[in-house]
Amino acid sequence: MTVLAFPPRVLQGDCIDILGRFAPASVDFALTDPPYLVRYQSRDGRRVRNDDNAAWLHPAFAQIHRVLKPGSYCVSFYGWNHVDRFVAAWRAAGFRIVGHLVFRKRYASGGKLLRYSHECAYLLAKGSVTPPRQLCQFLLCPFLLCLFPAIHEFML
Repeated sequence: MTVLAFPPRVLQGDCIDILGRFAPASVDFALTDPPYLVRYQSRDGRRVRNDDNAAWLHPAFAQIHRVLKPGSYCVSFYGWNHVDRFVAAWRAAGFRIVGHLVFRKRYASGGKLLRYSHECAYLLAKGSVTPPRQLCQFLLCPFLLCLFPAIHEFML
């Protein structure tokens, strides 16, 4: 097992700027839950800043792809009603879609036609990947990078 030479820490700021400081091919795994581009508003009225702004989408995933090591994975949540925009950004960055994950929620989000009680994410690969023998080997990577664009300064 690889031991980090520095203590893990949270870096707050614009992910495009922060990732620009990372060396290419220096990250083992990325997990990102970016804004869904849906003008989200919580039940108590809070909003996600710039959730209607997709200007960050292509540059952010280009940076994520740049910093990931060859043969590594990225898990990205996405807004289902803008999946075409997310897929275009992932593919433009060089990712391949290799899986789809669904996480059940304990509550349902309101909807006009359906009550949404899940979140979805795609498993993306950079280059040729070797599937892990066990899921826990995949989830317990020595360097876990959680990415949130600065425009996702979560709730206002």
